[in-house]
Amino acid sequence: MSSVAVRGSRGRQTAAAWILTLPFVLLFLAFTAGPVLGSLGMSFTDLKQRDLRTPFAVNGVGFDNYVKALSDETFRKAALNTAYFVLVGVPLTLGLALAAALLLDRGVKRFQSLFKVGYYLPVITSIVAIAVIWRFVLSPDAGLLNTVLSWVGIDGPNWLASKTWAMPSLIMMAVWRNFGSAMIIFLAGLQGIPATVEEAGQLDGAGSWQRFRYLILPLLRPTVLFTSVTTGIGYLQFFEEPFVMTQGGPLNSTVSVSMYTYQQFGFGNYGVATAMSYLLFVVIAVVTFIQFRLLREK
Repeated sequence: MSSVAVRGSRGRQTAAAWILTLPFVLLFLAFTAGPVLGSLGMSFTDLKQRDLRTPFAVNGVGFDNYVKALSDETFRKAALNTAYFVLVGVPLTLGLALAAALLLDRGVKRFQSLFKVGYYLPVITSIVAIAVIWRFVLSPDAGLLNTVLSWVGIDGPNWLASKTWAMPSLIMMAVWRNFGSAMIIFLAGLQGIPATVEEAGQLDGAGSWQRFRYLILPLLRPTVLFTSVTTGIGYLQFFEEPFVMTQGGPLNSTVSVSMYTYQQFGFGNYGVATAMSYLLFVVIAVVTFIQFRLLREK
């Protein structure tokens, strides 16, 4: 076949490929790339709710919206709340998920599928249903948790109305709700490790902890990376828990960056709200990069 014919055939194949991908490209540009670029431009303007009729008549303000966001006391409080939620919630979630996965993989052989479904069920359950359950559990008067504490002589606090205990309560609920997803992934990772690895460790005289620390955990590094990244991104964007359970209270002790950004959109401060969104995006990107650097395979 001549080179001209080959080039013609490749050209037709390329044209056919572009025709087939054109619907996706158009949808991506219209509903993803376009809005993202538009919101980025919006963060450098003074766009407010009153300007929606004339969106191109707004003024550029440079980085003023980012400066306003960073100098906003409530936004800084929300950032600290979010950091607290992530730094405590992610290790607890992953630790509990890994422990449950080890128990299912090593100890529980019968009814394993039943346990997996039970642990994973909160992940797919509506946050509204979960909120109803946890409001009952954390109720100060007749709640399940305070009732159990009263049996041992402890007077439990008003969990969701306390500045001290509101955030730990939300973390506890988030860990309970989300650890099942990471557990399923950890269990898949454990079941992908050959049994000969542990057998070799036993022959060398390694104990259970030594085998886990020096054999199993290094082989789980890709799984740990994936679960830590996905869990960390989700927790950095946490919104539903305070929105449904505490509305950000008491005294903004549970307001998150996502929730405060949502409130700013509701107030019509679109420029400042989009700037807050991109600040959160930058933090997510930096945290994800750090996780990849620390947990990547060596």
